Amino acid sequence: MAKMPVINLHNLTKNFGPDIAVDKLNLEVHEGEIFGFLGPNGAGKTTTIRMMLGQISPHDGTATIMGHDAWRDRAKVHAGIGYLGGDMALDMELTGKQYLQFLARLRGGVSHHLIHDLARKFDCDLSSKIRKLSRGNKQKVALISALMHDPELLILDEPTSGFDPLIQAEFNKIILDYKKRGKTVFISSHILSEIQHLCDRVAFIRNGSLVTVGKMQDLTESTLKRVRVVFETEQDISHIRAVRGVHQVTADGRHAVFAFSGHMQDLLVKLADLSVVDLVIQDADLEELFMRYYKGNK
Repeated sequence: MAKMPVINLHNLTKNFGPDIAVDKLNLEVHEGEIFGFLGPNGAGKTTTIRMMLGQISPHDGTATIMGHDAWRDRAKVHAGIGYLGGDMALDMELTGKQYLQFLARLRGGVSHHLIHDLARKFDCDLSSKIRKLSRGNKQKVALISALMHDPELLILDEPTSGFDPLIQAEFNKIILDYKKRGKTVFISSHILSEIQHLCDRVAFIRNGSLVTVGKMQDLTESTLKRVRVVFETEQDISHIRAVRGVHQVTADGRHAVFAFSGHMQDLLVKLADLSVVDLVIQDADLEELFMRYYKGNK
């Protein structure tokens, strides 16, 4: 018997006056996967997350989180998730330790060992008042608050804003460990490299509507590839330019670089007639996918 999705959004719709913020959004996130939720500012990402958390009610449709209705059963939903908002509000007059202890008591108790371990991994000083911390260190405290009770589901909105590369790498390790332990992570982020390196599947949202959703590997393999060719001697590559799917050709003596979206066999047949000494074919990265779906659709 198939397992119930951890997140199930069905025809989820939210209007603000005449403006449609989220329009009939259908989405499933399964147990044990890291799911990326992408879109430009104003696309509807945060509004969707707020409905998933029961912070605002939908005008139509449903958001079901771990089997509970996000609006009617929001207390049960909140008990089982860890949440980091893009604009997380912290008590500036408390130290990081006092703030986390306060949240731990609200949850009925949290392992102090786990809090200490997370603070060590994130190099986070919990002894200072939060108002004295930099933006990045405030973000660390907020992230620890989302992780410290080891929830089954993490919902993270722009989780690594202000982090340096070392802390980013530590964050990645922790999130991948969550996946190994069968837990589920939903990440909304504009840091495309973060999404590409972590996520099993991604969804693109634009103007409140779902553009596409799929496995990270499938999406990158189905779009433009970058091809770099080095020839033994300078070549006439006019018949390469004529191959269906070849775009953006730059040729300089023995070197040629171009984008390709056609059938690979067609390209390889043409290249076989030339004195190729080096060939590199790269899948498109997530930034190229992002521009593909959003260029000209602001």
